[in-house]
Amino acid sequence: MTRKAPRRTAERILAASLELFNRFGEPNTSTSMIAGELRISPGNLYYHYPSKDELINTLFEQFERALAELLAAADDVRDVEDAWFFLHSLFELIWQYRFFYRDLNHLLSRNRHLETHFPALLMRKKAALRQVLDHLHADAPAPAPDKPAAADVERRQDAIAASMVVVLTYWLSYEYVLQPRSALEPDNAQDALLRGAYHVMSLLLPHLEDSARMHLQALLQAYQAPPLP
Repeated sequence: MTRKAPRRTAERILAASLELFNRFGEPNTSTSMIAGELRISPGNLYYHYPSKDELINTLFEQFERALAELLAAADDVRDVEDAWFFLHSLFELIWQYRFFYRDLNHLLSRNRHLETHFPALLMRKKAALRQVLDHLHADAPAPAPDKPAAADVERRQDAIAASMVVVLTYWLSYEYVLQPRSALEPDNAQDALLRGAYHVMSLLLPHLEDSARMHLQALLQAYQAPPLP
């Protein structure tokens, strides 16, 4: 049986940093804590990553690459079931890098790389969600004369996509505020993600055709997580 080669120190540092940032928050995690977790010297850590910001930026680049790959799948969404799977996958990826979202304001105030790159990431999410919305409406019948004009529909679709991005971005913060001691622990992941996906998808309900709305309501009933206390 072929044995796997051990991970390089730089990869181990990244994995440990992500775990500690997610568990304790980036402001509460020092490079000394990361080195201690790995049982390496601080000098060894600084050889690979000269500062904590280097670690954060490298993790953010990993997240950006994974997110770009996932957002590209928006073009394949054709019905509400596809949309549910797509949004749940988005929440799962955000959960993997959840410290960026929990500590977002702090990070943006002190990390220039995130300050300049995170807004573009939100715009890419919004563009992908607009694609999802457009695909869900692709088979809708032509609007009646008394229905909103095309420009109004465009504005409405943009507003829905923006609202979905807001929930995607701040849902875990909402969970954290309500349950600061346990919300972002791994054991709570599934319920938190289901609640988040439920609320994002609920934003679509008033804007779907009857058959799609009924399908979505059935999905939401089947997958809804227990409410927060």
